[in-house]
Amino acid sequence: MTAAFRRNALIILCTFLAAIAGVLVAGALAGGWLRSPSSHGTELHALLHRDVTLDAQQEVALDGLEARFATQRTALEAQLRADNVRLAAAIAREHDYGPAVAAAVDRSHRTMGTLQKATLAHVFAMRRLMRPSQTAAFDRVVVRALTPAP
Repeated sequence: MTAAFRRNALIILCTFLAAIAGVLVAGALAGGWLRSPSSHGTELHALLHRDVTLDAQQEVALDGLEARFATQRTALEAQLRADNVRLAAAIAREHDYGPAVAAAVDRSHRTMGTLQKATLAHVFAMRRLMRPSQTAAFDRVVVRALTPAP
């Protein structure tokens, strides 16, 4: 093998590994590989229906909230995927934590923050639908949904 071939092979390998690392880090920050960001909502709703007795009016109102939030969440998750693509491309170009990588990370963090804030706004909107006798159970459900099982 020539020195140039080894050098190019090493660059390609480093680029590939850096891109994989970027995707892994972004995936972990966005909610992990084993648990998608949207699984929190599914788990929360399953626990809510199991632990809180809801009347028909609350069910209809929750369905409406969930439909609106699903659209917002889908758009933000698509933005996170696009951010990850930009991060991988920046890593492939810079091969280091350079300005393009830093900008891509910052953009991804802004999108993750927006998703987290939207999720919390959704949870608090759901809480406002609860009767005073239901809020303690709702709060326990939220804590359980956000706390990883041992």
